[in-house]
Amino acid sequence: MSAEGQKGAVFAALYAGIAFGIFWIPIRALEAAGLSGPWAAMAFTLLPVPFVLPLYWLHRAELRPANWRGILGGILGGLAFGLYSLAFLYTDVVRVVMLFHLTPLWGFLLGRLVLGEIITPVRWLAVLLGLSGIAVIFGVGEGLPLPENIGDWIAFASGVAWAFASLLLLIDEEVSVAVHGTSFFTVSALVNGIAVVLAGGAIPDSASLVAVFPWLLAVTLILTIPAGFATIYGPTKLNPGVVALLFMAEIAIATITAAILTDETFGAREAIGVLLVLAAGLLVPLREMRATKT
Repeated sequence: MSAEGQKGAVFAALYAGIAFGIFWIPIRALEAAGLSGPWAAMAFTLLPVPFVLPLYWLHRAELRPANWRGILGGILGGLAFGLYSLAFLYTDVVRVVMLFHLTPLWGFLLGRLVLGEIITPVRWLAVLLGLSGIAVIFGVGEGLPLPENIGDWIAFASGVAWAFASLLLLIDEEVSVAVHGTSFFTVSALVNGIAVVLAGGAIPDSASLVAVFPWLLAVTLILTIPAGFATIYGPTKLNPGVVALLFMAEIAIATITAAILTDETFGAREAIGVLLVLAAGLLVPLREMRATKT
């Protein structure tokens, strides 16, 4: 792949991480308007579906059995995103974030086993920096959490599903990002629909839905849909582990914006954690892009 193609994929993955790092803002606004967590998550994955679903028809020639790897990659991407949202209903936020963001490790291991790519010392260092940064931000002092309940296992499965999705998206060259992105939103909306059923609770009243619909539509068109396609584009060009490291930008951005817009603290510990996470995300792509130029 050319240096320009690699650079574009890096920026897409970074954009996706940044976009989802501020995603808590509209979700919290929806909750304040009367939509509970599961309903808010479903709203943000369901509303894009009518806009992207026609892409299946426009690219219907790609939807054939011979392209099963690429089709499955998009489906697994949507499953991972949906499971990530579902996990928050059943376990602590810290455990969801930690267990999901083991994905750089799974991604690099899959790249080694399937693609034969060497896990360089720099890649191992980036994984260590990223996980250390997350641990510092959330004040985890007892090492990485092991799955202990259903929510933990859902978060863990989400990360594994994303690693496999990233690998399939990388090795497939027959299915377009348009199809991948449509699968991403459609499947994640289905999973979030299941989450709504499992969570129970009252159905939001129509007045609340009507009140939030205009700005929800704007967020969907300006933020959600571009972020979803950027999420899918990065893995089509980059090693799964590299993509996962870049997505860690989500944690840094969420930490900084939460400190600015809420009363959550942001001290030396959080600053160190953010720097570690950002270093982890940029270390490998910057080094590898430099190597591509030489």
